[in-house]
Amino acid sequence: MADIVVVYHSGYGHTQRMAQAVAEGACAELLAIDADGNLPDGGWDALDAADAIIMGSPTYMGTVSWQFKKFADASSKAWFAQAWKDKVFAGFTNSATMNGDKLSTLHYLFTLAMQHSGIWVGTGLMPSNSKSAQRNDINYVGSFSGAMAQSPSDAGAAEMLPGDLETARLFGARVAEVTQRLRG
Repeated sequence: MADIVVVYHSGYGHTQRMAQAVAEGACAELLAIDADGNLPDGGWDALDAADAIIMGSPTYMGTVSWQFKKFADASSKAWFAQAWKDKVFAGFTNSATMNGDKLSTLHYLFTLAMQHSGIWVGTGLMPSNSKSAQRNDINYVGSFSGAMAQSPSDAGAAEMLPGDLETARLFGARVAEVTQRLRG
């Protein structure tokens, strides 16, 4: 089985729920970035040892949270040593509005992965975009480059839609499957 780590920051709990669903699908370890932008003890070692790194951040003002950015900047030590070269990478995000510029956040995560010489995995999920589509369908937000979820600004993390969480779980399972195939 592949060693996969989901590293994420969550401001209000929504991205954490999404991270838990991704980790469930990938059979991955969760690694939370704290409110000060730091990893717990052993976090960098876990990322160095992982076969795949799945990154998650809420979308704030069109990009990752400052806490995630602090983590990303600190990863320059791994970048300099090319410690994460050829690892599998993927990313996910959540915002309060349907669009919310979430794609900018996924592009940020993709660029970070490419700077680390990684291999990116998208969702592999078709969008729910027919007239009969319902908001709770899998991949209703219609993202291919990474998993996206939408949570109203006045909804708590416990109110996240099961369809968004199932999208995250299926996304995690895809990353695990691709990682296992690449490990051969």
